[in-house]
Amino acid sequence: MARRVNNVVVVLVTCANEEQGASIARSLVGERLAACVNLVGSIRSIYRWRDKLEDDRETLLLVKTRTQLLARMERRVRELHTYEVPEVVALPLSGGSRPYLDWLLESTAARPRSKVRKP
Repeated sequence: MARRVNNVVVVLVTCANEEQGASIARSLVGERLAACVNLVGSIRSIYRWRDKLEDDRETLLLVKTRTQLLARMERRVRELHTYEVPEVVALPLSGGSRPYLDWLLESTAARPRSKVRKP
């Protein structure tokens, strides 16, 4: 299981609202950049932005993906996100259910190319 755990990360991404979060989640899963994205609705974020204290409602995405896809996933989040600096924070796993990790790795594997037969 150590090999599987080392190949998987959970990534935190905050979004302005659930609609934006769902759109990003659909893209990441649809493009096989994530196996699953959970939307945790209405969190409260207090942070400093441009030397001003902010207090906003956001939606948190919990993105499960392969470690090797992290850079591509981050680029895609930046393309889709409305924030100037979107949160993309990857957390390594220390354990997990082997069947779940197998499914996660399978769900983010590149699709085999179909053989096109020439006439």
